[in-house]
Amino acid sequence: MKRLAVLTSIFLILSCTELLAQQLPSINEKTQALDQKEGFFAYYWNEAEGKLLLELDPDRLKTQFLYVNSLTAGLGSNDIGLDRNQLGDTRIVYFERRGPKVLMVQPNYAYRAITENEKEKQSVREAFAQSVLWGFEIVAEQNGRLLIDMTGFLLRDAHNVTGRLRARNEGSYRVDESRSAVYPEGTMNFPKNSEFEATLTFTADYPGEQVRSVTPTPRAITLRQHHSFVELPDNQFEPRPFDPRAGYSAVSYQDYSTPIGEPLTKRFIRRHRLKKKNPGAAVSEPVEPIIYYLDPGTPEPVRGALREGARWWNEAFEAAGYKNAFRVEVLPDSAHPLDVRYNMINWVHRSTRGWSYGSSVVDPRTGEIIKGHVLLGSLRVRQDYLIAEGLLSPYEEGLNYDENNNPMLEMALARIRQLSAHEVGHTLGLTHNFAASTNDRASVMDYPAPKVTITPDSTLDLQNAYDTGIGEWDKMAITYGYKDLSATADKEAALNEVITSAIDQGLHFISDADARPPGGAHPMAHLWDNGPDPVRQLNHVMDVRAIALENFSESAIPQGTPMATLEDALVPVYLYHRYQVEGTAKLIGGLEYSYSVRGDGQPGPAPVADSLQRAALEAMLNTLSPEALEIPGPVTDLIPPRPPGYHDSRELFNNHTDPAFDPLGAAETAANMTAKLLMNENRAARLMEFKARDSSRLGLGDMLDQVITETWQADPREGYRNAIQNTVNHVVLYQMMQLASDEDASSQVRSVINLKLEALREWIREEVEQPSPNEQRAASLLYGYRLLQQFTEEGEILTLPEPLRPPPGSPIGSGERPLLNCGVQFQPNRY
Repeated sequence: MKRLAVLTSIFLILSCTELLAQQLPSINEKTQALDQKEGFFAYYWNEAEGKLLLELDPDRLKTQFLYVNSLTAGLGSNDIGLDRNQLGDTRIVYFERRGPKVLMVQPNYAYRAITENEKEKQSVREAFAQSVLWGFEIVAEQNGRLLIDMTGFLLRDAHNVTGRLRARNEGSYRVDESRSAVYPEGTMNFPKNSEFEATLTFTADYPGEQVRSVTPTPRAITLRQHHSFVELPDNQFEPRPFDPRAGYSAVSYQDYSTPIGEPLTKRFIRRHRLKKKNPGAAVSEPVEPIIYYLDPGTPEPVRGALREGARWWNEAFEAAGYKNAFRVEVLPDSAHPLDVRYNMINWVHRSTRGWSYGSSVVDPRTGEIIKGHVLLGSLRVRQDYLIAEGLLSPYEEGLNYDENNNPMLEMALARIRQLSAHEVGHTLGLTHNFAASTNDRASVMDYPAPKVTITPDSTLDLQNAYDTGIGEWDKMAITYGYKDLSATADKEAALNEVITSAIDQGLHFISDADARPPGGAHPMAHLWDNGPDPVRQLNHVMDVRAIALENFSESAIPQGTPMATLEDALVPVYLYHRYQVEGTAKLIGGLEYSYSVRGDGQPGPAPVADSLQRAALEAMLNTLSPEALEIPGPVTDLIPPRPPGYHDSRELFNNHTDPAFDPLGAAETAANMTAKLLMNENRAARLMEFKARDSSRLGLGDMLDQVITETWQADPREGYRNAIQNTVNHVVLYQMMQLASDEDASSQVRSVINLKLEALREWIREEVEQPSPNEQRAASLLYGYRLLQQFTEEGEILTLPEPLRPPPGSPIGSGERPLLNCGVQFQPNRY
């Protein structure tokens, strides 16, 4: 009986499925009043019902293709990070029919078996999960062809806008379908790609502060999302192996068919397809050039600067043996910037300054870049202009500037050229090279600081602020990634020769994780620096800063501008040394090393020379001196509270004297940047370890002794400088106690710093018992003693407030949000 019941159930299911198929209309019946749009996937647009229907031929089922989702119209907030023309995820997918529905399936390309054994392939496929992205309703069927309703798929939040808003505490938004619709103007069809777009409205009852600042009605955010279905490239592209010394980002996967004893993980670089017409020629035109298109919404003179900077890459392709391989043109008015056929340089507006990005659509099977895609923040050029204004104080009475005679504009445009080249470099597959500044600006993939020259008459010159053209490292990297090897017998040897040649030339390469503060250790890998000697450069930067502060006046702002806005120009000048301090700190407890591989002859890791570490510490401590942190009195007297219509912003100093300008707060901010870097737990541990190996080296205890000597135990200053000195002392004490109580610090580090804090407590106790030259000094000593006494008893910092934080800084021209959108899409690189 049970068997009969099972057979009956199966019969009923089959009958219902057959009945459903019989009830479905034919495709001709369903679409007779609709226009068919032929292309990669044929589709029909039903204007009356607001529906988009997709036709699937039998050969389309199970055929894999690329699916890319993007954001066409953005939110305009750098902090939230939902930008116009922002790429989302890239996936390989296919359609699969299951009964009355069609599934969009994403196979798992992170785990594979590259073998002819089908069962071995199947075993890997079944071992790791795949993802079904959507289920489509079949609305018509005819001769094996299916018609599915795409509308729900297009009206969903594919870009995860709601997740981003929720993660930023901006509200629990949801898609309101009654206010969402397919967007026909962004929906188009071509032989190898189909493009779809939808207007989506997100609603929430309690919008966040950032949303409120950029939307007309914060409870209803209307954006547009784009979807691209793209034919997979053919199998004529040859993946190029990843080498950690070559300067590329990698696509990787695990190949479970790999013989035991060989690496399971396979790595290839990301790069565009490029071949010579004549592979045997030393120089040849390409079969197909790489063409980038510039956003036509970019204004002049910025457009010309972006075009010029991007075109620098042709120099690198010429060095790799190509003629006219790289071009930059303006996007035609008829083209869509998210059409996968166009490599794009987009000009993106936000309400606050922010990073620029270089990302790409990449074939995860091979690393082939299908579409390079740059987002350039438009406020970048204005911030660079502001920096130049602060350095030069150029607006003397009666002096006017135009495009042909404007040093601020010239510097800002020079920076934009370099930025354009940098971001395009990411979309060519390159990663950052933060050691390039030590090789005479050998790469646009570094983060360059403006190079300011001090003239013989002690004025500042910005004419050489930024370099022009591609560097020697860039030429090497492009040669590694794009040199045509089709006529080369030993390709591995040819690629290795490219890298060893760069090593022989003394070109250095260090990328992100080893360069970013606060705990970085490499003495050559810094952001926003110049030159091979960080200590010398810090001293130079401090000299530039001193001249700029001495000359700073109302001439830093144009006539008719509120005097309160002088603070806007003062901030980047007063904190002009912030990045060089970060670079110099890396020498203290620093480690010299390279991304060496066995057999390449590069030396192993070694501590930075002790003399350099001690010089770096001295230069760092000089930035804590009251003389360095003092703001000239005339400057302080010029800055009134903000007038109506000119509100406070995060670009200004935090302060204790609101609404008045707070020069001591500015000193506290700058001192905290230096002290926090010195008291980094990783740096402290390296100092301990290096000292243990060689007792003559600078150790943690030595550094702490010198810090205390140059701050708390220094001779008391007078007046305003005395107030700065007391402020610095409290900042240093706070950071020392932070390190002493840091659970991530090693026991050795915590033991030494607690020893030094106890010695400082005893010293202060003796000082408190002596007559003090002034009340301010006496109060500061007593406060420090009681804090240390409390810390000794409780082991916590209970009453000393955290020092003021600096306004956004990096990048020098715009404020960085967190890296990286992973997946098979090219990881975006920020700048």
